[in-house]
Amino acid sequence: MRTIGKKGIIWMCILLVLCGLFAGCGTSSKRTPLIGSEASNEEEGASQSAVQSSTPAGDISHTESFSEPNVTEETLAETEATEEESSSASEERESTEIPPMGTVRVGSLKGATSMGMVAIFDAQEKGTASQNYEFTMVTAADELVAMVAGGQVDIALLPANVASVLYAKTEGAVQVIDINTLGVLYLVEGGNTIQSMQDLQGKTIYMTGKGTTPEYCIRYLLEQNGMSESDVTLEFKSEATEVASILAQTENAVGVLPQPFVTTAMRNNENLRIALDLSAEWDRMADSSMVTGVTIVQKAFLENQPEAVADFLADHQYSVAAGNADLDVTAQLIEHFGIVSQDVAKEAYPYCNIVCITGEEMRQALSGYYEVLYEQNPSSIGGALPGEDFYWIP
Repeated sequence: MRTIGKKGIIWMCILLVLCGLFAGCGTSSKRTPLIGSEASNEEEGASQSAVQSSTPAGDISHTESFSEPNVTEETLAETEATEEESSSASEERESTEIPPMGTVRVGSLKGATSMGMVAIFDAQEKGTASQNYEFTMVTAADELVAMVAGGQVDIALLPANVASVLYAKTEGAVQVIDINTLGVLYLVEGGNTIQSMQDLQGKTIYMTGKGTTPEYCIRYLLEQNGMSESDVTLEFKSEATEVASILAQTENAVGVLPQPFVTTAMRNNENLRIALDLSAEWDRMADSSMVTGVTIVQKAFLENQPEAVADFLADHQYSVAAGNADLDVTAQLIEHFGIVSQDVAKEAYPYCNIVCITGEEMRQALSGYYEVLYEQNPSSIGGALPGEDFYWIP
């Protein structure tokens, strides 16, 4: 048998290295959605923080996270100033809004929309996500709007009317890919006098969200029940804590609050009760459902990475289904990721109407909702109904 010399050993090592390199070039980078998958990007995902957030877990102490945010055309006008700082905005966006292939930047608000994504947060933290996510969870809607306008996120979960306003302001640079929450508004009272909308006659209604969904919702429901604003007094407050405080101090006071703040307020005041589910009232009177939150995507990102968007949708559908299937685990995750405490989450989740509606069903529900808002106030959705290109139906 021949003995291999030093040169032979060296050449053998070189050949082994070259073989390894060629083998690596053939490795597939195909993502696998969470549904039915175990681990696809363990090393890459483990290196990323699951959720970037500055607000700790615990009971709700302010309203921006949970009530319908006051994002109007004035707020979006301020956002435009941020865009103009980057001289040629369109050229700057082309170079900044599309991240390296394989990273999907998702922005959301603390509250129901983020609660519907905790299974994806968990998978990212454990390194088992279908693709590499970079999550940012904020407490103010205007902050998230600025991130969308500045190309800092690829996907964002926003109030439904704000998505339409953004579509108008960016001249179609965003598209909606799903509905993530239906109605989260409830009429709460410190007594037992309200059994129907007609019982609101002569009442003062304390609420947040002037110029946004809560106001449009109440005005629409009053009109559909043969009343107008002259039959009630709408008193707007800047924070839901103010509304809760009035309900606690004033006998038979009536207020409109969103979940999960309703649950927190009721836990702190045993005299409060849910008098009316405004989503149910809306569904009873309107041809379309009330839509609170939607998910939008940067059009440029969708065109460049359609597979990443499709995988996100699959993950989002899985996360919502998982949340509904195991409330105990979901509540633990909601607290773990600093949204609300576990006990509040467990009680509030069933009332948050968290969904993931896509395709034609999404278009029909959302377009019908926009028609109602447009009749109430055209500026609430950007001055005009969004075009068909706003709805992404794969």
